[in-house]
Amino acid sequence: MGKLQLIIKREFLAKVKNKSFIIMTFLSPILMVGIGFLVFFLSKKNDEKVKKITYVDASGLFSKDDFKDTKTIVYEDFTALGIEEVKKKVELGDYYGVLYIPKMDRLENLSNGVEFYSKDSPGMSIIDKLESTVESKFRHLKLSEFGIDLKQIDASRISADIKMYNFSGEESSKLINGLKIGVGAIAGYLLMMFVMIYGTSVMRSVIEEKTSRIIEIIVSSVKPFQLMLGKIIGNASAGLLQFMIWGVVLLIISIAASSFFGVSMTEVQSAKLSPEQLEAMQQAAGGDKFQQLVQEIFKLPLVTMFVLFIFYFLGGYFLYSSLFAAVGAAVDNETDTQQFMLPIMLPLILGVYVGFATVINDPHGPVSTIFSMIPFTSPIVMLMRVPFGVPWYEIAISMSLLILTFVFVVWLAAKIYRVGILMYGKKPSYKDLYKWIKYKG
Repeated sequence: MGKLQLIIKREFLAKVKNKSFIIMTFLSPILMVGIGFLVFFLSKKNDEKVKKITYVDASGLFSKDDFKDTKTIVYEDFTALGIEEVKKKVELGDYYGVLYIPKMDRLENLSNGVEFYSKDSPGMSIIDKLESTVESKFRHLKLSEFGIDLKQIDASRISADIKMYNFSGEESSKLINGLKIGVGAIAGYLLMMFVMIYGTSVMRSVIEEKTSRIIEIIVSSVKPFQLMLGKIIGNASAGLLQFMIWGVVLLIISIAASSFFGVSMTEVQSAKLSPEQLEAMQQAAGGDKFQQLVQEIFKLPLVTMFVLFIFYFLGGYFLYSSLFAAVGAAVDNETDTQQFMLPIMLPLILGVYVGFATVINDPHGPVSTIFSMIPFTSPIVMLMRVPFGVPWYEIAISMSLLILTFVFVVWLAAKIYRVGILMYGKKPSYKDLYKWIKYKG
């Protein structure tokens, strides 16, 4: 046990004393927040560009009132010039494009005859806006043909806002569901990145020590299994330390942001605010949704999510790192690892895709549930399900299967590790790995 502790300490200190580790530990959260604000700023700037769109209405059905200007779109009526002349004018000028509405006898034919010309491929949002405008006009014209009063149709429109509760009376909302999706997706994605980064770090460490022949000296005093386990636990400890520092830095940033936006975290965390107080807070902030967002965040099962994140982080990391360590022991250089990496990475990638494809639409569906039980995908899929509330027995089954699989995979990887760590000069195949597993020497 003492030798294992020494290996863990050695791997941990070697990792945390690395300059790149120290820099990225404190810089990464700031970079993530900064990139988020940059993307938001650039998207806003991109949307601020005013696009001038001309239209030629040969049908005579549209008027200026049908094409209402927005902050980013300005319409100009060039019907008098004719489509051919306008196309030349738009092509040579600084216009975004031209919408052509031809003259046809029936609305049904006209609905499929509208054309749009532009220099470059138009954005989907622009086309959607134009289609919405044209469809609305055609619908009104068709209703008029049927003798239906449009004012009565407009007056009959009533928007519905469905209040969501569970059977214990706790209120939910669209915003909280969106937050659950976002938090679950971030947790799953972070776990995948941690496993990939620190798993491959274990593999590189093994390869470096093997190629430098230091490994021969190390295994003369410790068992290969202890060495493998020490490397895995040492790197996991460094990863957890980095994760905790990220959490503290992000918490500081969030507190600073809440202070900047005038949100009292004490009041928000207290679930005793009346609807009148919340409404007053929102009005005081000028309708800003930030306060409501923070309020909803504290409704999430944050403690449960944190505990399960730590468990699945460690379980998923130990599971995959043992495989990465076995691969590192089997080869002499990183180039030879490619043939073994794909089978290891596929379950991780599958977990992310399944999570985004199924958990978002139905977090309690059969596909989501099954993949949150399978040990190779459960660390990602279960973390994405947890914000939506998962029955305790499903979590217990998932955790038990993950632990059992981890123990089996570590045993399997150790058998490959103890033979492959002293093998040189030969590119191993899957057949060789099978022989090493069967080896009883």
